[in-house]
Amino acid sequence: MPPSDVRKSSASGGVQSLERAFGLLEHMADAGGETGLSELAASSGLPLPTIHRLMRTLVACGYVRQQPNRRYALGPRLIRLGESAARPLATWARPHLARLVEETGETANMALLDGDDAVYVAQVPSRHSMRMFTEVGRRVRPHSTGVGKALLAGLPDREVRALLARTGMPAATERTLTTPDAFLEALTRVRARGYAVDDNEQEIGVRCVAVRVPDSPTSAAISVSGPAGRVTDEAIEKMVPLLQEVARDLSAALAGHTGA
Repeated sequence: MPPSDVRKSSASGGVQSLERAFGLLEHMADAGGETGLSELAASSGLPLPTIHRLMRTLVACGYVRQQPNRRYALGPRLIRLGESAARPLATWARPHLARLVEETGETANMALLDGDDAVYVAQVPSRHSMRMFTEVGRRVRPHSTGVGKALLAGLPDREVRALLARTGMPAATERTLTTPDAFLEALTRVRARGYAVDDNEQEIGVRCVAVRVPDSPTSAAISVSGPAGRVTDEAIEKMVPLLQEVARDLSAALAGHTGA
């Protein structure tokens, strides 16, 4: 790298080219993982020659790949970094999930938004013989899950529509929302009341209530799930304040670790 590329940032004392490269990766993630140079220029404010030089380096390192249509997409080497980052997140989350299980009796989960998918990264199972089980590492389309709704509620509607256009909205059950308009109406309710519900939409006989983890370093949600006969509307009313309290506590714990 030429000496001129290694310049100190007056704001943070960091290397400016590194800050710009990571900034471009975040702009790509905000755009759904794929974008063009002109879009990056508009969103980042950087000149095209600078963006082109940085993208060429990111492509060479495997963190970005260039598509046949000349657009750029996030590259496979980021998957390893993301998986490694998710492991400590799951470790910090587990005691908070255990509290949810202790106080609700139902299975507790944590999920992250990774690209267009919701990915389950941690779970503490219920002690009931009839309980919900979701394999850690499982990736699901967000439109049919409580955690997915909670995660997407943090995005602008236009980004949600773009994501749904990429993933499609197949019906997991007859209760699944399968049109963008219906899903966006549901997100309006999620934002207004501060929690999301999966009401037999991923699996018949299962209900789930979820909330976002505020100010998480990556978009995250926690949930409680169980048989519909136990996760009733009355039970959900009691679960929501607890979920929101635990989400705030987890957010504070994550901030303490990332700020250390």
